[in-house]
Amino acid sequence: MGEIRNFRSGNQNEPPSHGAMPRRLAAIIVGDIASYSRLMQADEEGTHVRVKRIERDLIEPSIVEHHGSLVKTTGDGFIAIFDSPVEAVRCSIVIQQNLIGRNASLPKHSRIEYRIGVNLGDVIIEPDDVYGDGVNIATRIEGIAEPGQVYISGAIYEQIKHKVVCGYEALGDRKVKNITDPVRIYRVLPDADAVGGTRGRRENTLIFLLSLTLLVSAAGVLWYLLAQPPGKGSEQAATPTASPVASPVQQPPARESAVPTPQPSPSLASPAPPAPTPTPSQSPTPASEPDMTAIRGGSFTMGSNDDPTERPVHQVAIKPFSIGKYPVTVREWNECAAAKACGFTAIGKDDAPVTNVSWTDAQQYAAWLAQATKKPYRLPSEAEWEYAARGGTQSKYWWGDKLQPGMAGCKDCGDAAAEQPSKVGSFKPNPFGLYDMGGGVDQWVADCWHRTYQGAPNDGSAWSAGDCSSHVLRSGSWKNDSRYVRPSNRDGYDTNVRYPTHGFRVALGP
Repeated sequence: MGEIRNFRSGNQNEPPSHGAMPRRLAAIIVGDIASYSRLMQADEEGTHVRVKRIERDLIEPSIVEHHGSLVKTTGDGFIAIFDSPVEAVRCSIVIQQNLIGRNASLPKHSRIEYRIGVNLGDVIIEPDDVYGDGVNIATRIEGIAEPGQVYISGAIYEQIKHKVVCGYEALGDRKVKNITDPVRIYRVLPDADAVGGTRGRRENTLIFLLSLTLLVSAAGVLWYLLAQPPGKGSEQAATPTASPVASPVQQPPARESAVPTPQPSPSLASPAPPAPTPTPSQSPTPASEPDMTAIRGGSFTMGSNDDPTERPVHQVAIKPFSIGKYPVTVREWNECAAAKACGFTAIGKDDAPVTNVSWTDAQQYAAWLAQATKKPYRLPSEAEWEYAARGGTQSKYWWGDKLQPGMAGCKDCGDAAAEQPSKVGSFKPNPFGLYDMGGGVDQWVADCWHRTYQGAPNDGSAWSAGDCSSHVLRSGSWKNDSRYVRPSNRDGYDTNVRYPTHGFRVALGP
């Protein structure tokens, strides 16, 4: 994990050094609250309290989690620096998506919305601040950004374009104040659906204009036909039916042939039956149920002394249930998306685990699957997940106390670092026959997040009491180190926020 560094160094009572200040290349985030003056004028004390709470509960922890350093807060904003452009952008996305959830129940005029700009540049580090064109450009980008949006420079884009699961909208080169050269700007589109939406914007515009042209033409033809006298219209309609090459001299015979031959009315030329033709595709497709593994009930020791969040170690009784053999895949998720029951269409290979889902997304999938199959699908409880992950063992990992290659997908588990998780089932199963119960993707469970197990239920049920603005994640991901793939490892994350390493598996039972 990262830490919020104190930029003051040396003896703080001594005068500052007159030597050259250190410089470094860094990814800089600058955030600023939109309409801050208006919010303060409307409710000065309340706004101040809300801003400080956001800084304490969201901004500072997000910076720490993404290995960054908070340089300073500015009353209505903040500045942070990161070694990694990828982590800087991920942190920005998490902050903005979390704020969407926090603002959902508030009237628009009361919402606290940040504009965020991110740049990669050389900075000068002083005891309690950072300076340089890199910071100035990030500040100017933030000023261009829309409330609730993340804008990045071209320098950041080149570093992350194939590494962060999101879309980007090119906004062109912008001339910014006090910077000589124009800066290329991109808007970050966190949702996977936004990628196709942005790329297709021009095509959609052209299609709309073409459709409008055809509609106008059709309206003109219809008006012309309706304006004709009845006889003339019938005559013109019958003439091409009798002979497409008929000369004017042959018109009378053509009219005679029109008498025994019925006129092709719209209902005869285009019969109504074709309309029901797509009916079979409109019928709901049965949901493909995930492969489930039955788990016999039992009792086990939950938690460990390796981390304060895993304490106290306690005994838990588990009732029989079933759990997914693998995490939910892209193919399985997209069936839910096709049924309009899940919020986005996932990208990636069909047999890869679905990622970038929030806890709310996972709940929507489980609810859809339960309704489609008439079976009680749900998210597993935290206790059920750990019981299943241990596979009847009590060692550090399910295979023993030492890390072994080929057993899990993580950053230091023996394979080369990957940009995406491996397909489900790529590693050995645990003794219960379950795959990817450690590494691969972080997996949501049903429980609300609590910092310790003090007061946790001992009957295997989900812990749903308390503040449920965050929920529990298990397993660790391909981006984490081996500490995270321990069966006892646990983390909490915001309920409504999507993140590129987060997935889930389902359970089945009472």
